[in-house]
Amino acid sequence: MMSAPQPLSIEILSFSYKAAVPPQLFSWEEGRHGGGFVFDCRCLPNPGREEAFKTRTGLDGDVAAYLEERPEVIEFRKHVFALIEQAVENYVTRGFTSLSVGFGCTGGQHRSVFFAQSLSIFLSEKFGTKVACSVLHPSLQQKGLLP
Repeated sequence: MMSAPQPLSIEILSFSYKAAVPPQLFSWEEGRHGGGFVFDCRCLPNPGREEAFKTRTGLDGDVAAYLEERPEVIEFRKHVFALIEQAVENYVTRGFTSLSVGFGCTGGQHRSVFFAQSLSIFLSEKFGTKVACSVLHPSLQQKGLLP
């Protein structure tokens, strides 16, 4: 009896460029492959500059709505997600076991968090049991902003 192939483990991180890029993005430890993708979200509108969102995060619906209304965010997401989707399809077909994806922004609180969460949902819906996504928000943890 053949067992089902191991799902592709996709570790998705948000981070702040005010701190070092999280080392696990390029790590060989714990089954990682030493590479992956890193996307800079600082080119997008920053909800953190709006008084209403300063204490909020990319996990909050109003912050997500703010970002989803911006054409440049929609365009960025379209291109980034298409690139990652292509890589995931290839990795699954070839039997790879690990992929890392990082999203950085100024404070690691709004844009990067939004994209990390959105990518996890997108990949889980698109690939189902072929992938196992985990999302980490080190900047939110450090700031005590995780629920």
